[in-house]
Amino acid sequence: MNIKEREKYIEEFDFPHCDDATKYEKVAKIGQGTFGEVFKAKERKNPKKFVAMKKVLMDNEKEGFPITALREIRILQLLKHENVVNLIEISNAVNRYRSTFYLVFDFCEHDLAGLLSNVNVKFNLGEIKKVMQQLLNGLYYIHSNKILHRDMKAANVLITKNGILKLADFGLARAFSISKNGTANRYTNRVVTLWYRPPELLLGDRNYGPPVDLWGAGCIMAEMWTRSPIMQGNTEQQQLTLISQLCGSITTDVWPGVENLDLFSRMELPRNQKRKVRERLKPYVKDPYACDLLDKLLILDPSKRIDSDSALNHDFFWTDPMPGDLSKMLAQHTQSMFEYTAPPRRAGHMRPHHHQAIQKPSHMDSGYQDRVF
Repeated sequence: MNIKEREKYIEEFDFPHCDDATKYEKVAKIGQGTFGEVFKAKERKNPKKFVAMKKVLMDNEKEGFPITALREIRILQLLKHENVVNLIEISNAVNRYRSTFYLVFDFCEHDLAGLLSNVNVKFNLGEIKKVMQQLLNGLYYIHSNKILHRDMKAANVLITKNGILKLADFGLARAFSISKNGTANRYTNRVVTLWYRPPELLLGDRNYGPPVDLWGAGCIMAEMWTRSPIMQGNTEQQQLTLISQLCGSITTDVWPGVENLDLFSRMELPRNQKRKVRERLKPYVKDPYACDLLDKLLILDPSKRIDSDSALNHDFFWTDPMPGDLSKMLAQHTQSMFEYTAPPRRAGHMRPHHHQAIQKPSHMDSGYQDRVF
């Protein structure tokens, strides 16, 4: 097929399983990242119905539809749960012999990073419990369906105006299996945004599972009080140092087998660091049950880290105040709040024991705020 024939073919091709993207009118851009752009849009026939449209990056369209997007679509078609974002359809727009595809989702008014960046949004203890309960419910469901999210962070936690939480952005998600007959899995460890990346991935583990998402859940839970990511490293090395300063030195005593991970002997791991999770978070987190659950989520050894089922049964969720409805509090805020549209979040006041603030390097983008530690 020559170029002219190819262009004509694309222009006239009917994508039978894709609706025409022009049935939606874009209202505002609400997200931007390595994954591409996300827009708030409304249905032209029903202007009161809003959706979120995530553009599929077609960098290499010569090779066809991106395999990463296919994986995300396949996973989203499998997952149907109140606490997981709902994929409505895939739509496409043909423009000058190029097809642009969009994943179309139910619209959620806020993301958690946007809410936490707004000082006027105040969560009481019952509301924090409701956020964490729904987040862990979503994780329990996806892990039961043998899916790892692999990008847990506050910006990927959406919340509707009615207070329903949805796990979003499955662009790095994948199916996992328990390795049979002793052969280890070989997944990539280049996943999870650095500040939320668990120690096993930073040390090069490629045979991991659900605990990688639970570490992220712990980081998000602490952020509900500190209002800012608690460990903001610039490099893998620095991230491991921050983790050691908070969770104690990474040794074979606390984590048997860690010496077998690829990068264990290549990274500089701080020695003689005591575990200080409770002590450092106490000034923010007054609730003793919350401190206990956080401590169990931020355990270095993934095999000892609490899973979502046990976390949901933790006393934190079963003592007064009980998890409370979020919709009343959210009703006071009529503007949508997303990380993309929010002013950069100010760092919290958690400081390392040596009170040294880490300087922000000039090359970092404005998304990286003054370091928490």
